[in-house]
Amino acid sequence: MSPSLNTTTSSSSKDEGAGVSPQNKGSWSSFLKSIASFNGDLSSMTAPPFILGTLSLTEFSAYWTQHPAVFVAPAAEKDPAKRALLVLKWFLSTLKPSYSTRNDKYGSEKKPLNPFLGELFLGKWEDEAGTTELVSEQVSHHPPVTAYCIQNAKNGIKLEGYNGQKASFSRTIHIKQIGHALLTLSAHNNETYLITLPNIHIEGLIYGKPFVELNGCTYISSSSGFTSKIDYSGKGWVSGKKNSFTATMYPTGKEKEVLYSVEGQWPEAFTIREGGGKHGTVIDTFNARTQPITPLIVPALEQQDPWEANKAWEKVITAITKGDMDTTNAEKSKLENAQRELRRKEQAEGREWQRRFFSRSQGAEDWWEKLAKTGCAGERMEADKTGGVWRFDKEKAESARRPFHEGATPF
Repeated sequence: MSPSLNTTTSSSSKDEGAGVSPQNKGSWSSFLKSIASFNGDLSSMTAPPFILGTLSLTEFSAYWTQHPAVFVAPAAEKDPAKRALLVLKWFLSTLKPSYSTRNDKYGSEKKPLNPFLGELFLGKWEDEAGTTELVSEQVSHHPPVTAYCIQNAKNGIKLEGYNGQKASFSRTIHIKQIGHALLTLSAHNNETYLITLPNIHIEGLIYGKPFVELNGCTYISSSSGFTSKIDYSGKGWVSGKKNSFTATMYPTGKEKEVLYSVEGQWPEAFTIREGGGKHGTVIDTFNARTQPITPLIVPALEQQDPWEANKAWEKVITAITKGDMDTTNAEKSKLENAQRELRRKEQAEGREWQRRFFSRSQGAEDWWEKLAKTGCAGERMEADKTGGVWRFDKEKAESARRPFHEGATPF
């Protein structure tokens, strides 16, 4: 599906202020007390309007490809080990946009808008890498899950995946990301890379300027026989740099035989060396602050379908931008209540919502057994926590046209 697009950037270009304003400090303290005493998944809580951002979670899928040339680079590399290294470099380049963009732009992390079931976000990038297309769809609401597919036909590369989030509180907010991404290179016999997702915790809550920190480790396991392991570490009480990481790449199952190593701070810059340790030859660097970003092109609002994120949330976004919290709350509630009514109607009629671009996988995921168990430290799929295993449905996508749900709107 190739949506007709205009040269309009997404809603992320809108201003929305910085941090928690002085007049909302009291409400912020009350909110922190409420989450500290809350039992269960924090994502089910209703956040006060003043901490909301103007982005829906369906838009976050675009963070995978703010540098299309870096994204497609592995497709042109003939050496399998160097291809795997370029995939690692691309993944590391996505961390700043994925987890630091809002903090850089607005002065603190903002709570994204929770997508409604069926919400869509469509766009494309156009640059020297060719045309790279994005489709993002909210495929489940309970539990909340976003699925996405990013393709560049010219270079024969496709990324697809899905993720949900489970949030809890223990001294700070902890967010476990559930799901995974798959990168496929058609030019190299459909070489596949399984990518796991980092866990998150939120720092700076007590000061009213929250920011994301990553923790634990993630893996990239390839069908060509290489594994990359990324270890994340935040700033400690006494020493250490914020947003730090180290990464190693090695033949799968031979973690001590390091071929390449990487270290740095993911919102800043990183250095790639041959071999392990800090004394290997530097072969590449990446500066996340200075690397040019290719803007995402999305349809103009008047061209968008009511189910597309910017159109559906238009009144909420406008109210947030103006600082009109009463209207923000009223418009947000209007959409959410309409969605609840749609779910009740579906349940009464015994039918399920029809996704436009994605379907649940019905067959065995044999590749998971190979790539996850051997290269990702036994990572589990946890399909029961994401409403299934979600895959891009090419047949659905080829027939998808605006209006995506004839005669129906999310309201």
